[in-house]
Amino acid sequence: MEEANLGTSAVRNAYRFDEVRLDGWLSEHIADYQGPLSVEQFKGGQSNPTYKLVTPARSYVLRRKPPGALLKGAHAIEREAQVQGALRSTGFPVPQVYGVCLDDAVIGTWFYVMELIEGRIFWDASFSQVAREARPAYFAAMNETMARLHSVDYAAIGLSDYGRTGEYFSRQISRWSRQYIEDTAAGRNADMERLIEWLPAHIPPGDETSLVHGDYRCDNLIFDPLEPRVVAVLDWELSTLGHPLADFAYHAMMYRMPPNIVAGLAGVDLAALNIPSEQDYIASYCRHTGRISIPAYDFYLTFSFFRLAAIFHGIKGRVARGTAVSANARERAQSFSTLAALAWEQARRARV
Repeated sequence: MEEANLGTSAVRNAYRFDEVRLDGWLSEHIADYQGPLSVEQFKGGQSNPTYKLVTPARSYVLRRKPPGALLKGAHAIEREAQVQGALRSTGFPVPQVYGVCLDDAVIGTWFYVMELIEGRIFWDASFSQVAREARPAYFAAMNETMARLHSVDYAAIGLSDYGRTGEYFSRQISRWSRQYIEDTAAGRNADMERLIEWLPAHIPPGDETSLVHGDYRCDNLIFDPLEPRVVAVLDWELSTLGHPLADFAYHAMMYRMPPNIVAGLAGVDLAALNIPSEQDYIASYCRHTGRISIPAYDFYLTFSFFRLAAIFHGIKGRVARGTAVSANARERAQSFSTLAALAWEQARRARV
């Protein structure tokens, strides 16, 4: 998995564009930009194609909407740029956004250009590349950074209209159920059908609203090259105003996730690797956010597994339509049914 996602490659045929026109736009809109320009495509990423723009003086990152027919509301790269710009004003670790283009005529789709931040990305949730004694510090950094995000005063940084407030779970369950139902190219699944019925009936009482990332995993973080410190949080496509415990559970889902699907720790000997237990990780988040506990944690996990299964169902649909972005999208699509089964298994646990 890691090798398939690391680094860049030549731009794949389906995602090429007019680099001369891009160079002209960069010269006009990005301060201090100077070519000549060469373009490479990052191997990782499932939804929005991401490119490395290389010039003699410096490199940049470009993210764009994928070409072809798109589901309504998906691939909103302008939102990614907006949230990163707002968060950067607070000192939260995100890349600087240099410019946004909402003109399809330049490269064929909307895009934005941001800072390239150097550091370490870990695709393995066990942090196998880190010394055993250092691993707790990396988990602490992930946990603290997420808690910091959930503590941001989103209204104060101009994001009061970044999403709706209240009834987060009912709205999200409806959204992902609808996308699953409408994406007929990816087919149907019995576990997903059960979850679509089960989830709305088991939403726990109480509601909260914070800024949420939506896909907070170790492989969407850049760590300092030497220290256990998060220097950038990436991939804000699924960010919105939402329930912080849904966001945390999606992240903590790594403890129950097989490592062959996405970065996961299921089946790993945590003590032998000196990795905090799931309960200790939950307790750490609670300390950072002033909570005593998370009573409905099993529901939040069920929702998180369902949501990720729905995302993989979308990848399966893009593979079927020929618009998949990532080089390993077909492999991800094949994991959809396993994820749906894990989601329903978690729902059954939650009912006990």
